[in-house]
Amino acid sequence: MEKMYGVIMAGGGGTRFWPMSRQKRPKQLLNLSGNDLMVNESIDRLAFSIPTKDIFIVTNQSQVSTMKEAVDGRVAEDHILAEPSARNTAACIGYAAVEVLKKYGDGIMVITPSDAYIKDTKEFTRIIEVATDAAAKTDKLVTIGITPTFPATGYGYIKYDMDEPEEYKPVKEFKEKPDLETAIEYVESGNYAWNSGMFIWKASVILEKFKQYIPDIYEELIKIMDALETDREAEVIQEIYPNIRKISVDYAILEPSAAGGDVLVVPGEFGWNDVGSFDMLNVLHDENEDGNVIVGDSIAIDTTNSIISSSKRLIATVGIDNLIVVETEDAIMVCPKDRAQDVKLVVDRLNEDGRTELL
Repeated sequence: MEKMYGVIMAGGGGTRFWPMSRQKRPKQLLNLSGNDLMVNESIDRLAFSIPTKDIFIVTNQSQVSTMKEAVDGRVAEDHILAEPSARNTAACIGYAAVEVLKKYGDGIMVITPSDAYIKDTKEFTRIIEVATDAAAKTDKLVTIGITPTFPATGYGYIKYDMDEPEEYKPVKEFKEKPDLETAIEYVESGNYAWNSGMFIWKASVILEKFKQYIPDIYEELIKIMDALETDREAEVIQEIYPNIRKISVDYAILEPSAAGGDVLVVPGEFGWNDVGSFDMLNVLHDENEDGNVIVGDSIAIDTTNSIISSSKRLIATVGIDNLIVVETEDAIMVCPKDRAQDVKLVVDRLNEDGRTELL
């Protein structure tokens, strides 16, 4: 049996969840479901497949102390890897791969985001088993696709060969987020899965792909790898990491690897949702008879199809429809549900205005 490692990518800023999400406590460190912090739910899910002693978290340096406190011993402190700056998923995954290879030996990495919601943990665990088996047998890159339940325009898609008898299918190509008409075509064809951002591969295999497709980043990662377990480890990471080129692992490695026939997808359906913005909270909370999601203290009169979240104070609404209202200790945010993606613009403006106390 191949050694297995879990890697949870937890460096995101969660700007679409402002004012609840802040730089030092972003979305993955929030309890949006009412059960536990999103990162802890991610750890507990992976623990059905991988011992917690072999789970790593990659997070932003500014979040490390909060993360250590939040995970409360679930993950070893030296398995919380600090990124000096956010450099996108290629650098994040490469950093974890060199850490694993140098300190613990080769094995299969199961890489997941820290902030996805998954309803059916049992089926998710089974899909992980299929994917790790595929990665072990084939030495290919494996991703988990989500069987589409509607023509989503907010997700990327994976085109695959559905006639392949194995449960893991050869990937033909990765597609950008489509318009509605294209999304309908994708879903009706049955040849596409949503791109979940979950990956399974051997640490040695992914580093070979870095060497092949993004040699500039590979060279920087090798410098970090050489410094690991020396007295210069922290210094070298601080010096090199912020200069690594920003690029996603999808663009940098998966797309060209798929063209070369080296990517497999395991399509699955386990109640997945990436809960990317406030308008998705109905995935985590039941709507009431008026179509509202209400968290905290609220009086909603003639209020429909809205999301209302209060941390401490009463929120009272009268005669509104299709709005998001969020209250925290120091801020209130109101926007139409169909502008939920644009909440990040508030964070941009606060940055521009130098209002760092609200970030």
